[in-house]
Amino acid sequence: MAFQVPPLAYPFDALEPHIDAKTMEIHHDKHHATYVTNANAALDKHPELAAKTVEDLLWGINEVPEDIRTAIRNNAGGHSNHSIFWSIMGPGGGGNPPGRLGDTIKSTFGSYDAFKEQLTKAGLGQFGSGWAWLLADKNGKMSIKSYPNQDSPYMEGLTPILGVDVWEHAYYLKYQNKRADYLAAWFNTLNWAAIEVRFSSIWVA
Repeated sequence: MAFQVPPLAYPFDALEPHIDAKTMEIHHDKHHATYVTNANAALDKHPELAAKTVEDLLWGINEVPEDIRTAIRNNAGGHSNHSIFWSIMGPGGGGNPPGRLGDTIKSTFGSYDAFKEQLTKAGLGQFGSGWAWLLADKNGKMSIKSYPNQDSPYMEGLTPILGVDVWEHAYYLKYQNKRADYLAAWFNTLNWAAIEVRFSSIWVA
């Protein structure tokens, strides 16, 4: 089945004033849609891959046929990254993470503020376009890492818990070149209930 852009669970203006409605509309309906179109076009060349999920393709990126591997890396990666991005944000977000996720962040990084500082540093330190992620390995151990372009943590066997898009298209209409201001505002969009679900799904006790 062809990949599809997932619908947003909230209106384009739901994240204002932190992320403006026009950016959300262009980002979701144009940028993400382009990744999906290009990923599907690449997969049309290899119908034997049709049953694979986007995660399957990225986990096994080295087994993807060489003639479409770069296209899948860039475009299936973009589809996966953005699908996660929309799902971990929502109106009325922000604050401190509750529950088991909050406890794990605190035990891993020392405090939520220390976590924010490290994720912000990763986002600011990513030269050019890319992402900064909170990740979990197969044992549930957390780490923070940035990736260029649309590279996916799945390609390294890591599971993304939450991530922030630092491509300029994610923030330029409102923040221009002020990536730090965008990152500071973005933490106010985090939907901790949705992120807790992601975290619980990969946790290994």
